[in-house]
Amino acid sequence: MNAVRQFGVLVCGLLLSVIPTFAQPGGDLPHSASSVSGQFVVSAVDGISRLAWSPEIATNPAWLRLEPMLTAVSAERVKQALAKELQVPANAGWRSKVFMVLRPAQSLTEGVSIQVQPFLQVWQYRVELPNLLSAQRFTRTIAAVLLIQLAGLEPATGRTPEIPAWLADGLAQQILAVDTTKLTLSAPTKAIDGLVQSRQNANVRGVDGLAGVRETLRNASVLTFQQLSWPEPAQLAGADGGVYFASAQLFTSELLQLKNGPAKLRAMLARLPACANWQTAFFAAFQDDFSRPLEVEKWWSLRVVNFSRREVGPRWTPAASGARLAELLNVSVAVRHVANALPVHEEISLQAALRSLTPAQQLEVLRVKLRDLELAQLRFAPVYAVVADGYRRALADYLGERKPLPLAADKPGKQPPPRRASVGETVKKLNALDLRRRAVDEQVNGLIRRLR
Repeated sequence: MNAVRQFGVLVCGLLLSVIPTFAQPGGDLPHSASSVSGQFVVSAVDGISRLAWSPEIATNPAWLRLEPMLTAVSAERVKQALAKELQVPANAGWRSKVFMVLRPAQSLTEGVSIQVQPFLQVWQYRVELPNLLSAQRFTRTIAAVLLIQLAGLEPATGRTPEIPAWLADGLAQQILAVDTTKLTLSAPTKAIDGLVQSRQNANVRGVDGLAGVRETLRNASVLTFQQLSWPEPAQLAGADGGVYFASAQLFTSELLQLKNGPAKLRAMLARLPACANWQTAFFAAFQDDFSRPLEVEKWWSLRVVNFSRREVGPRWTPAASGARLAELLNVSVAVRHVANALPVHEEISLQAALRSLTPAQQLEVLRVKLRDLELAQLRFAPVYAVVADGYRRALADYLGERKPLPLAADKPGKQPPPRRASVGETVKKLNALDLRRRAVDEQVNGLIRRLR
């Protein structure tokens, strides 16, 4: 996927666009300020945004009222936090200037633009953004600019490198969650006893920097690597309840915890200008850990399960467990009942999926089902946890991922790979499990009726 398409994706989430231009940066605007390093130069366009003084915005710490001095300080702090996460060496990193222009906000959904400009044999960046912005979008914007700078541009053409959305969003979420300083500053909103009060958005490092991720993902399915690689516009806009952002933060956090994880992410960024897409740079940088998408999915599924086990949460009631298990056993597919008609989404059983889907489609669907069953099993009522384990084992046998028994002492040697169950064998197992599940449903429903 080329840079234009990738940042077309980021437009939906960050409301951000990256535009290469070839004009010299304009002169200083009124109300300008520079960060302590001199890298960020922030100016404000004259004008008033009525939205900034509305009560729901003025009292909401999730929204920032940006003005040059505080914006320069906040941008510098985001840079320091990002350098800490990626372990950027002190003698490397960011050299180009970032000129930021604040314009009066006319709506809460205004876009942010990043323009790349050659100036005196160096590349400079111009960021235009509304002066009313959520702390999340502000941090994501600064993170995206800094990642582009770390990667560098393609020397011959100045082509902007393709930054994966999950990396910019994941690092931004991580910074907001674990930074020990008061990261983002907002302009004053009121005066008390003659003293102007400034709002500070602080996130203090605690026992668990992923506490917000746990809360968001407690009753939601974590996105797969494939889904993170191609997020939908609604997910980038946060319309999924924050599941995409939580998944991106967890994925980025797990990558950073790999051996030399920060260095590998930096190596990935360094490869981006010469690569046609970010996936090529990603697998080259992480070749010691995984070389293809299937290996990433297997690693990611294991990390998600281990993460969830650290804080399972309360068990579901038997009724809720039965409903959730029934939901997990359905597969959503797009079906065309008439040629040339638009596809409609329908739910089919696992048995139908085994008979009708291609091997590649089965692999994608069943791996997610296997992971979700394992996660849900931790919270199912005991009577349903046993049944769910049966479904999980049946799918693992079909995928050839059932852990074999240890070798006997008198049979040394390499352990043979587990035998994959056939479609027919798996369908029989699933049919038997369906009968068992319905019997449990009847018992639970009968008990509920008696209690009423």
